Amino acid sequence: MDFKAEVLDIKGKVLVDFWAEWCGPCKMLAPIIDEISQEIDNLKIVKVDVDSYPEIASSYGVSSIPTVVIFEDGQVKDTIVGFHQKADYLAVLK
Repeated sequence: MDFKAEVLDIKGKVLVDFWAEWCGPCKMLAPIIDEISQEIDNLKIVKVDVDSYPEIASSYGVSSIPTVVIFEDGQVKDTIVGFHQKADYLAVLK
């Protein structure tokens, strides 16, 4: 994964979902992320498997999953750790 090209070089908002296959709350979050992607225009979604890319997760302080990091124009805007309701994610994206 080229995180720089996929996230840091993107103009606008990018939602990065740090997850793992074995993570139950991550699986519960997946349909919420899908809904959000359909509701918000110009929002890029990037999923980062922490088992496959531990160095990326570590560089953003991800120690618990799911963790959602919102980037805007390549800069971290907000971070949500753990499973939350859809409204919480929408609130930080507005």
